Amino acid sequence: MEKKKTDSEVVAEIYRNAQLALESISDIMPEVVDGDIRDEIMREHEEYEKICSKAAALALKYNVDVKEPSPIKKAMMWSAIKMGTANDNSSQNIAQMMIRGTVTGITSLKTTLTDGGTTMDPEVKKLLTELVKLEEGFETKLKKFL
Repeated sequence: MEKKKTDSEVVAEIYRNAQLALESISDIMPEVVDGDIRDEIMREHEEYEKICSKAAALALKYNVDVKEPSPIKKAMMWSAIKMGTANDNSSQNIAQMMIRGTVTGITSLKTTLTDGGTTMDPEVKKLLTELVKLEEGFETKLKKFL
């Protein structure tokens, strides 16, 4: 039988995904010069903060110890962003980098949605679905900068 994720694991995954997105946005913002994409990325940052707050509230409910990304993960993300923007900080390149991260998040979250199974708490599933839809919307909006 396939192992299903517990509600606690799903809450931790939601929080981790949103925290990674926030960290990536913080790393990339100093490289963004175009106002239009800057506005979109800042809007995304606000939405990820809302998701983090909701996930933190669920974490309290489920007594989950949510964690920030590890220092190694943060350093790897920072390095990748700095290398990716060193010679090209155009809106197109920034959008491509953001889309790659967003698609990675969507893929992970949809897998988690499947792994959560039919027994997932409705409140947890609602937040997970909300984040998936949010990221799919981000992907669509970021594609306009390509």
